[in-house]
Amino acid sequence: MGIVKISEDLHEDIRKASSVMVRSINAQAEYWIKIGMLAEANPDMSFSQIIREQMQQADIGIRKIVNV
Repeated sequence: MGIVKISEDLHEDIRKASSVMVRSINAQAEYWIKIGMLAEANPDMSFSQIIREQMQQADIGIRKIVNV
C-alpha cells in the first residue's frame, strides 16, 4: 500500500461522496479509481454497462425493477 497525494478539494469531494455512498473515504477513492480505469479501458461502455458487467463477474444477479 502506498500514499497518493491528492488536492484538498478532491479529498473533500471524496469525503462527501463517501458519506452518501456509505463507504469509507478510502473505499470511495478506490471505487472511483477502479471505475475510472474500467472506463478508460472500455471507452465504448456506459457507466451502467460497466457496473452490470462487474456485477455479473461477481456472480450477482441483477433484477430489473419495473414500476407497476
